[in-house]
Amino acid sequence: MRARLFAAFRGLGAGGLAALLVIAACAIGFGAAHVAQAAASSVSSDLLKVRLGGDATTTRMVLDLGKAASGKVLSDGSNGKVVIALSDVKLPEGADGQGQGLVRRWSVANGKLTIELASSAIVRRRFLLPPSDGVTNYRYVVDLQAPDGLPQAKLTKASSAPKVAVKPQAPRKRVIVIDAGHGGKDPGAHGVTTDEKDITLAAARALKARLEASGRYRVVMTRDSDVFVPLETRVKIARRADADLFISLHADAGEDASLHGLSVYTLSEKGAERATRVMSKDDWLMKASWPGGGKTVGEILLDLTQRATKNRSAQFAETLLEHVSDETDLLPRSHRDAGYVVLLAPDVPAVLMEMGFVTSPIDEKRMVSADGREQLMDAVGDAIDEYFAGQMKLASR
Repeated sequence: MRARLFAAFRGLGAGGLAALLVIAACAIGFGAAHVAQAAASSVSSDLLKVRLGGDATTTRMVLDLGKAASGKVLSDGSNGKVVIALSDVKLPEGADGQGQGLVRRWSVANGKLTIELASSAIVRRRFLLPPSDGVTNYRYVVDLQAPDGLPQAKLTKASSAPKVAVKPQAPRKRVIVIDAGHGGKDPGAHGVTTDEKDITLAAARALKARLEASGRYRVVMTRDSDVFVPLETRVKIARRADADLFISLHADAGEDASLHGLSVYTLSEKGAERATRVMSKDDWLMKASWPGGGKTVGEILLDLTQRATKNRSAQFAETLLEHVSDETDLLPRSHRDAGYVVLLAPDVPAVLMEMGFVTSPIDEKRMVSADGREQLMDAVGDAIDEYFAGQMKLASR
């Protein structure tokens, strides 16, 4: 993976870096997204705009709202339409717009959102995202997917093209490193009934089972028992495994028992500077063997690698939060940044997820429950699936 990164970066100037950042930004958002401003109305409206992105396999529709809303599916798409009733918000009567991907058109009437489908689709999931990370409005998200994840024939015209059976080439298994926080002599935060180290290990095992069951991943654990593993060693494990993704599982603690919710951390700017300083004086992260030779070239390539990795980490963090928000409450400003040691690898996208607060009766009960743990890790697994599906689509363009 590192060789591929360095080969791709070689010769990049400022323009190349700008292009790289544009690509990463598209991956984080909607690709070639279609954005429609809500139609003007004589009365105030909570619908600020409608955004669409995706293709004939998966399409995402995002309603930017001025306040929180709850939705109820009235029609699931079996008749060529998805109809969702939105309560607690004012919608502009008669607003409509062109679609994209699986959506032909959308319209609003009588407090309902109607999505006319361009081809067969199901509602894969819906969720509400609160304001966070500079976004001041709520976002009601609707994800549509073609049956079995494959593009379907148009609803208006049956396809008469002959079907040709093609045996697809098996894709390379992605390497996922799961880091169960703390362990051994380091118990982590103390809850009423359990320690953080036990919660994280149980969650890591559940996530490993979920990923391996799909057959698409090779999973590496930084620890699979109650042992102490130094933070630097956890990073080494990820780099030696040539990991495609590193996810560190933790449980938070606070003085106020009412404080609860999940949050996700990615590497901060100061953390990236710290990684550079560490590598300049110690080789525990990587050997200084850069193509092209020379300290200056190495520094430039390291900076490019870190920037690309930070972008991919942020992309996964946003995808992760969207999925887990269906299973648990999110902490305000749920996407945060820090200079944690386990996030320092410059060429491995990494996140640290605080699954909740062990000092919160609500969160602790969910985290120690086998059902609650499985549901949350299933959501994490779904986020990983979506993240790599997006990476494959971006690479194929």
